[in-house]
Amino acid sequence: MASSDVRNSTCDKVLWLRGDLVLQIAAGHSLETTFCTPEQPWVSYADAVRQGDDLLPVPREERTWTGFSYVAFWVSTSININTWMITSSMIQLGMSWWQAWICVWAGYSAVTPFVILNARAGAVFHITFPVVNRTSFGIFGSLWCVFNRAAMACIWYGVQSSIGGTCVLVMLRAMWPSVNNIPNSLPVSSGTNTRDFMCFFLFWLISLPFIWYPVHQIRHFFTFKTIITPIACLAFMIWCIVKAKGVGPIVDQPGTLHGPALGWSMVAGAMSCISNLVTLVTNAPDFGSRAKYPSATVYPQLWSIPLSYGILCLVGVLVSSSSQAIYGEAIWSPVDLLGMFLDDNPSGATRFGVWFIAFSFIIAQIGTNISANSVSAGCDLTALFPRFINIRRGGYISAIVGLAMCPWNLLKSSSSFTSYLSAYSVFLSSIAGVMAAEYWLVRKGHYNVADLYVAQKGSWYWYWYGVNPRGYAAYLSGIIINVVGFAGDTGRVVPAAATHIYDLSFFTGFGTSAIVYWVLNRIWPPHGAADKYEEVDVSGYEESHYGVGQTASIETGSLGKDVSSESEKVIA
Repeated sequence: MASSDVRNSTCDKVLWLRGDLVLQIAAGHSLETTFCTPEQPWVSYADAVRQGDDLLPVPREERTWTGFSYVAFWVSTSININTWMITSSMIQLGMSWWQAWICVWAGYSAVTPFVILNARAGAVFHITFPVVNRTSFGIFGSLWCVFNRAAMACIWYGVQSSIGGTCVLVMLRAMWPSVNNIPNSLPVSSGTNTRDFMCFFLFWLISLPFIWYPVHQIRHFFTFKTIITPIACLAFMIWCIVKAKGVGPIVDQPGTLHGPALGWSMVAGAMSCISNLVTLVTNAPDFGSRAKYPSATVYPQLWSIPLSYGILCLVGVLVSSSSQAIYGEAIWSPVDLLGMFLDDNPSGATRFGVWFIAFSFIIAQIGTNISANSVSAGCDLTALFPRFINIRRGGYISAIVGLAMCPWNLLKSSSSFTSYLSAYSVFLSSIAGVMAAEYWLVRKGHYNVADLYVAQKGSWYWYWYGVNPRGYAAYLSGIIINVVGFAGDTGRVVPAAATHIYDLSFFTGFGTSAIVYWVLNRIWPPHGAADKYEEVDVSGYEESHYGVGQTASIETGSLGKDVSSESEKVIA
């Protein structure tokens, strides 16, 4: 039966067919708007926001991520220039190398459980972050949270691409040294020069084909990155140690901080590691939704996150320590150090070594951009503009925004950019806190997947005109507790207590929003609030979807009744 035939049906149930989906509305519970398809351009935006191909639960054939896939994902995600240099600021503050390394282990070990907690809903019900977020903030209330995450992903895509451009420059210099002398034809107001912009654009261009592949297939690229980049990092470390005839003086350098100053500096160092992953904590369901089985997101992530980040940061410390023995100063950026290897007429072997390591860093930056930015932006923009955007198109939009924003100008004002990122981590941690409390404390694993696509009074997630006031009250609470400390971070004089609260911004934001959300839901229980923990979809989406062959069936949960057998009759 054609879509238009079903729409004009006079039977007691109204059905819309869309590809492999049958949305069933019981008699007397018609929706105000109908679903968007290319054949139905008259559909309203409100209805399009609720549903779209990439917003529906991931089909079984695309749930291909095993435990090894998540290990490869995190190993590949950890290897990037930002992570390599994360200990540098701690050592420059006065810590010894081992104190800074403890901060790395503490920070990434502490944030790992939050990644697993927020990935759980995606792994069990196979839905992405924009849809999971509807359970906490409402069908339409979730759009603000999704916009925040999409904006962050687009900005970071540009920043990581700018860093990737520096890797391209080193790789090209290893092949053609004259690249370093390309004359500049750009004005000073551009903030860059012809050589650097060319390398940035080349990296940006090279990255585009990788956005094309769907999420369930891109795991193969992460596996490739997991093989080649650790080899390059290990070779770089050995090369530097041999060149320096030892590991250098940094490993013997004592810390200069003591007492409370050391304690709070270590807290700040650990929090910088946590902030480095807060975006992936928030959108953990995006990759969790591709899990072949829910447990694939638990133990593999539990050990692979702290281990991969901890090892890379140790390699960064040893390489930088060796560089101080070679050049008389610590070179914390591996790209700058590789560039220095190319000075003073290097041998052919040196040029090849630099080329291979720079090439590996390019692969590393591309993988990080995909895992942390393009896929996340694609999922988010799909929810914001479902009539026009899918995950692939959203990924390309993030690339275009990353190019148009001239990210090299952001990196030049590093202090203000760091403050901006710290503030944004507060926003995201508050969102993640509400999401975690919703799943684990309020509804205790009970989901109504069908109601995630229903915008009508009576749906579990309709709340108040599609917005959950409890979610926003909790979200704002998690932000407000850090406002004074953020003012201090921008240079204003604030009490020491406010500064320390802001030093713990992820925990204060996440914890405050989670507790407030739980308390408000105890006072005003929502539809579906549970007393017993059980991971179950009360709408029976999974059973009805695969019980009708290739045609999916979604009953309307609290609005409708079991009509899967009726759908079989209609399809026949």
